[in-house]
Amino acid sequence: MRRFLALMLAATGAFGAAWAAEPAAQGATPPALAYDAALAQRTGADERGMRRYVLVILRTGPTPVKDADARKAMFAGHMANIQRLAKAGKLALAGPFGDAAGDWRGLFVFATDDIDEAKALVATDPVIQQGEMVADYHSWYGSAATMLTGELHEKLVRPTP
Repeated sequence: MRRFLALMLAATGAFGAAWAAEPAAQGATPPALAYDAALAQRTGADERGMRRYVLVILRTGPTPVKDADARKAMFAGHMANIQRLAKAGKLALAGPFGDAAGDWRGLFVFATDDIDEAKALVATDPVIQQGEMVADYHSWYGSAATMLTGELHEKLVRPTP
């Protein structure tokens, strides 16, 4: 539960940081944020600026893949699947946990309120198919700004020479 709360606080802080990314001139009053109906519609926001998601916690599975080449291929497929789901607008957020001692490996936040749909999407992932990881599913009501994570992330990745 502590990890879950830390995760939610981190996600909330990330969005606050994104809004604060444009530094105001020293001493200037920051402009008031105005409701953006088009952005609310694009992100699926309700009247509170929130929406329903399915949060998936990926945990260590029963059959870890030990062969180095097979493991490399499996994780390449995992990353490709994440990219595919994100580009399709199904996956709002994904990432690994850094706690090597625990069995929590990563998370997905799906842009759906239907757990069965999320299960079908997760079933397309090689780490699930091969038993490297298993998934726990939770309904989550969070900021619709979560839908902008991928778009904002692309602006933060430095080009490689």
